[in-house]
Amino acid sequence: MDYSKTAAGVLQGVGGEENVRSLVHCATRLRFVLKDEAKADSAAVKAVPGVVTVAQAGGQYQVVIGNDVPDVFAEIGKISNFGGSADGAADDAPKGNLFNRFISMISSIFTPVLWALAGTGLLKAFLAAAVTFGWIATDNSTYAVLNALSDAFINFLPIALSITAARYFKANEWTSLAIAGALVYPTMAGLVGQPDLTFFGIPFTMVSYVSSVIPIIVVVWLQSHAEKFLYAKLPGAVRRFVTPMLVVLVAVPLVFVVIGPISDLLGGALGNGIGWVFENAPWAGGAIMGGFWQVFVIFGLHWGLVPLFTLEFQTTGQISLVGPVFAAVLAQAAAVAGVWVRARNKNLKSLAAPATLSGFLAGITEPAIYGINLPLKRPFAFGIVGGVIGGAIIALGGVFSTAFVVPSGLALPALLGNGNMLMLALGLAVAIAVPFLLTVIIGFVEPTEDAAPAPAAAATDLVVYSPLDGTVVALSETPDAAFAAGALGDGVAIQPRSGALYAPFDATIAAAFPTGHAIGLRHADGAEVLIHIGIDTVKLGGTHFDVKVTTGQEVKAGDLLVEFDADAIAAAGYDLTTPIVVTNGELYPALADVQTGPVAHGEPLFTAVSIESAPVSA
Repeated sequence: MDYSKTAAGVLQGVGGEENVRSLVHCATRLRFVLKDEAKADSAAVKAVPGVVTVAQAGGQYQVVIGNDVPDVFAEIGKISNFGGSADGAADDAPKGNLFNRFISMISSIFTPVLWALAGTGLLKAFLAAAVTFGWIATDNSTYAVLNALSDAFINFLPIALSITAARYFKANEWTSLAIAGALVYPTMAGLVGQPDLTFFGIPFTMVSYVSSVIPIIVVVWLQSHAEKFLYAKLPGAVRRFVTPMLVVLVAVPLVFVVIGPISDLLGGALGNGIGWVFENAPWAGGAIMGGFWQVFVIFGLHWGLVPLFTLEFQTTGQISLVGPVFAAVLAQAAAVAGVWVRARNKNLKSLAAPATLSGFLAGITEPAIYGINLPLKRPFAFGIVGGVIGGAIIALGGVFSTAFVVPSGLALPALLGNGNMLMLALGLAVAIAVPFLLTVIIGFVEPTEDAAPAPAAAATDLVVYSPLDGTVVALSETPDAAFAAGALGDGVAIQPRSGALYAPFDATIAAAFPTGHAIGLRHADGAEVLIHIGIDTVKLGGTHFDVKVTTGQEVKAGDLLVEFDADAIAAAGYDLTTPIVVTNGELYPALADVQTGPVAHGEPLFTAVSIESAPVSA
């Protein structure tokens, strides 16, 4: 994957930097909160090399990348500048229903801490396994050090969440940190369970805030509103230090007296409710978690369950919900392994191999689900069947985790010694064997080798004829940073003088966007060319464009592809400079005979030099 091209393509497809309110990433997805999702071109985003698919759920526009998502995220950071002043930023928040806004909030707050939480949880799991097998004693300093470094993060989770919650709610991070520090301050922790506690005569009950989630999120939300009020009312000379003083003075006692006890009651009730289900009908809880977890993942709704894991841990010191999720994850990995074994399509096998390893070892199943199992339908269904049965068996065995981990093969030590290990082994075996065997024996409708044409092994030079009447300008003069930098490929740009776009060579229409603003073409020898009519014209939503072709259609050089009203587009304030770029530069690394100045459609524009002849040309 060319991370820079993927980053530039995704950013352009979501409507550009100006349409992005915030961006974070999780294990496999770029999670955008967009100001206007209607401005995003999902077809264009899906067509970007390296993008698996797009999901819109939970108030987020989620671009699924796979294991390489951190690299793409880093490249987006190089070509954009998200953020700016926090004042008024909350006005751009999504205005969807409460459920979507809740999911968006949870994912935004938990995503930045997830990997530290999972990594230290995995260390704790390995340490617990080492103690179980007698590899390390608990009464020495080595154990004390390892226990501290693996246990500290989840114990002081409110401190971490105070930072991410402050960023989400646009509150002062350091004031939030001061509040969280007071919640887990050793002296306060020592008051837990003590009778007759009062604050200026107001009685209260001290509860434990170790590993807590709800109190800090609620109080930081209140803090954000209090700060706005105080900043507006206090004199400029004193508000910068008086505001945090007043906020802390009010917020911390408010948590101790009101928020903490209420959240403790709610969290306890929820934790007890989960415990009741897994005690009285464990097969049902296990089947639901094992069967539907991956469905939740598809819609990004699994984030709504993350707080339940931490609440259950805070209440009971263990997480019963996690065990069946191991079955769900490994079942989908097993299904894609079945595809790997049975498939005859070389492209499908090459996709299934890394997706299998990623699923089994790291618990990253999005590449398997979106790239293979879901499109093939049956493997995904077989994975759900395996997850239901395996999850039910694991829950019947009373299996639980004593650490927050991302379910995967590497994280299995988190379950060792916790519950019936025979039932765990049986549940995992069934979760893996059932979807694997069903996929291999029953099979699936396999795409033919030519369903997704691959570039020819021996690419040849291609003469690209001008698709427009106009004036040729250097690509670097394009008023779009991604195109100008060549992030989407090498080529030229044309400033059109008419409103008709013609095929620049004999081709298959690889992508005909319904908005009409862009056309992707593929030559029989493998060259891929993108023509983008104007800058940011996707925002017109197809107005002033009339597309004459459809995706998959064969066209000849000179065939009319799109008609557009150049005058109306210009009057709407859009620049009509049209980039024409070769998007698979790995096969066509150079251009030759590049035209300059005025050009008519049908005249040679440039030659895309193939990798076969580029060394000779050099």
